[in-house]
Amino acid sequence: MAFRNGPVRVLGMVGLEVCVDTLDGVLAAKAGGAVRVELCAALSEGGLTPPVGLMRAAARAGIPCFAMIRPRSGLFDFGAAEIAMMQDDIRAAREAGLSGVVLGVQAGDGRLDLAALGALCRTAEGMGRTLHRVIDVVPDPMEALEQAIALGFDRVLTSGGASEAPGGVGVIAEMVTRSAGRISVMPGCGLTPENVAGIVSRTGVREVHA
Repeated sequence: MAFRNGPVRVLGMVGLEVCVDTLDGVLAAKAGGAVRVELCAALSEGGLTPPVGLMRAAARAGIPCFAMIRPRSGLFDFGAAEIAMMQDDIRAAREAGLSGVVLGVQAGDGRLDLAALGALCRTAEGMGRTLHRVIDVVPDPMEALEQAIALGFDRVLTSGGASEAPGGVGVIAEMVTRSAGRISVMPGCGLTPENVAGIVSRTGVREVHA
C-alpha cells in the first residue's frame, strides 16, 4: 500500500503495520512512518518464518519487528515436530532481538489448537504476540477471539473472514465491540489509500496492516 502523502497523514492516530520480506522493506516501512513491521520470508506463499540473518538485521533497524512463525505454506494444522520447530524459531527471534512474533495453529476440527498455541505462547513469554489470519478460517471467529485473549495475544490480524478486509468490515466491527479493549483487532488484506479511512471509521480499529 503506497501513500502519496505518507501513512501518518492518511491514517491520523491509527498505527500502520507493514509486512515485508527484505531489509530494504524494513527500512522503507520505517521511513514511511510505520509503527511496526511484520517480518516474513516468501510473501508469495502468504509469509513464512524469516531467516535468522534477516531477523538480526531487522532488529538493528530501529523499528519494532515481529517475526512470522510459520514453517511451511498451506494449512495451519502443524504437527508436533513442526511445533517444536516453531518454538526454536521463536527462540531465534528472541535471541535476534525482535519485539514479537506472529503465529497461529489449527486443530483437526478447524478450531484453534489451544494446546499447541499455549506451548508457543509460553515459549514467547515476554515478547509481543499476534494471532494471524488463521482466525479467518476457523468455524467461529468470535470463539477464537476469546481464546486469543485468554492465551495472552496482543492483537489479531483479520480480514473479517472475507477474502479481503473491505468485505469483512461487519465482522471486524463486531470483533472490536466484542473485544472491549482486551485485545487489538487489526484489519489486513486489501487495504488501499482509498479505502483505509472508511474501514477505520466503520470498525473503530486503532491499527491496520498492509
